[in-house]
Amino acid sequence: MTPKEQGFYMPAEWATHQATWLSYPHNEDSWPGKIQTIFPSYHIFIKTLAEDEDVHINVDDQFMQDHVHEQLKAIGTDMARIHFHQFPTNDAWCRDHGPAFLLNRQDPSRHAIVNWNHNAWGGKYPYELDTQIPLHIFHHLAETDKALELFEPGIVMEGGSIDVNGVGDLLTTTSCLLNPNRNPQLNRDQIEDYLRSYYGVDNIIWLADGIVGDDTDGHVDDLSRFIDEDTIITAVEEDIWDENYDALQRNLKALNSCRLANGKQPTIVELPMPDMVFYDNQRLPASYANFYIANNKVIFPTYRCLTDNQAAYTLEACFPDREIVGIDSTDIVWGLGSFHCLSQQMPSYRLK
Repeated sequence: MTPKEQGFYMPAEWATHQATWLSYPHNEDSWPGKIQTIFPSYHIFIKTLAEDEDVHINVDDQFMQDHVHEQLKAIGTDMARIHFHQFPTNDAWCRDHGPAFLLNRQDPSRHAIVNWNHNAWGGKYPYELDTQIPLHIFHHLAETDKALELFEPGIVMEGGSIDVNGVGDLLTTTSCLLNPNRNPQLNRDQIEDYLRSYYGVDNIIWLADGIVGDDTDGHVDDLSRFIDEDTIITAVEEDIWDENYDALQRNLKALNSCRLANGKQPTIVELPMPDMVFYDNQRLPASYANFYIANNKVIFPTYRCLTDNQAAYTLEACFPDREIVGIDSTDIVWGLGSFHCLSQQMPSYRLK
């Protein structure tokens, strides 16, 4: 039986978290010439998360663990909520190399991890350590949680390539999931079968292309996100001369014509795009859609431009029960991702 047939599903990000998982940045090749500039914002991100939930951080070794502990303690982080794991990684993008956590609709005491394969966005970068992270996390958690189950689909999938509302719907893009650098042996129908079986969804909403500068071939978490069961927020570029204008308009049109699993047309909220962000003559994939929904907060990236405030107001209207926290991501996005790409939520579950 598939996970879905057994009652498993991936909860929406706004469901209560037991913790957030991160992989500490250390790969200078991901932020060439600039990695030291990202840590003030990254540490504030961790401190903000730890105000409301536990934070598990993958580090390479004891030296890195001691250094990070010292840095977080120095800015007043609640260290009782910080948990280090010496699970070495190639890179920091835990959304993509971390596991997917599943709950069970039929038996609340059942919960599971999905160990998707990871190939660094189509073999663009080394990934021999990153692809082991889900198993490291599974074995660590299973030491004290004997009920934890493991599913291994055997295909490539990245957490940033999908978004779910927890009641049967999933957002994704053709530019990523149908890219031959992921699973060339599978067609669209077969990919959909895996999505339904291992995320526990019924309805898949396909968008087309991602934004300029995104080396993931179009992850949906830079484009469109569920913010409740019936509402999708989507990035829209207002400048018709901008390179992102046409792609984001096509995605907006697709969302306005789609239907949810319950038969409803989703409510669509438009989220502005920031001013263009360049570094070393390269346009970066700056997007406000790369926010992370924590237990009592929504943490979103800012880019030192006037639309930061407009994005904050939009998110405040979408999440009236959560504090909206903007953290500067102008340097972090040089790594071609932001706070959602860096994090993976672990939902709360009932132990047997």
